[in-house]
Amino acid sequence: MNKSLSQPFFFQAGSRAVLLLHGFTGSSADVRMLGRFLEKKGYTTLAPHYKGHGVEPEELIITSPADWWQDVVVAYQQLQEAGYQEIAVAGLSLGGVMALNVALNHPVKGIITMCAPMTMRTTDVMFEGVLKYAKDYKKFEGKNEAQIDAEVSLIAEKGMPSLQDLRDFIAQTRKEIDMIYAPIFIVQATNDEVIETESANIIYNQTESLEKHIKWYENSKHVITLDQEKDQLHEDIYGFLESLNWAD
Repeated sequence: MNKSLSQPFFFQAGSRAVLLLHGFTGSSADVRMLGRFLEKKGYTTLAPHYKGHGVEPEELIITSPADWWQDVVVAYQQLQEAGYQEIAVAGLSLGGVMALNVALNHPVKGIITMCAPMTMRTTDVMFEGVLKYAKDYKKFEGKNEAQIDAEVSLIAEKGMPSLQDLRDFIAQTRKEIDMIYAPIFIVQATNDEVIETESANIIYNQTESLEKHIKWYENSKHVITLDQEKDQLHEDIYGFLESLNWAD
């Protein structure tokens, strides 16, 4: 490989910690600018990589949501072991679903979901996203078109059996979010081309949080953390975090 890949990050600043979670086929690059912004505001941020993400697509297709969830749990525990007593969690897309699960299973100060799906398209459509990731990754490696086509064809033949598990994971999360009571900020791009935007309303309506906010970003697409309204998004997330009842 002739270029460097994105790496997980741990930006240590103040005593308030935010666990940042990337999307399916994504990496910490999804949330790095947000992490740096929050670091400058005095927040510690940690962003793990899920197993099979940020690496060769051949590794991705043999992993599953159970693997990715374990990586999230380990990251949460890493913050605790580093001495952070109060942790908020923010996630993009699948990371938002993971953030909801963190809140269902661990103490959190607040939750931020960004373009998080509560319904899923067919596994065939989801696999198209995997193949796009594979092609983009191999272009990034500098391979020629013939080599890329041959390697992506092999991935297409193998498939990704765990995509049904991913659909089930999201469906199960949707069933359980009425058990969420922590403050929550729901972010949704109006022009989201990947998920059903009604997911944002589902999260807003079904969580039992007394403090909950929803905001639509009219000029953004799915990867809202990297889109043209990212600066406003950063400020909105910071405002939400500042509104929480931190110990210090």
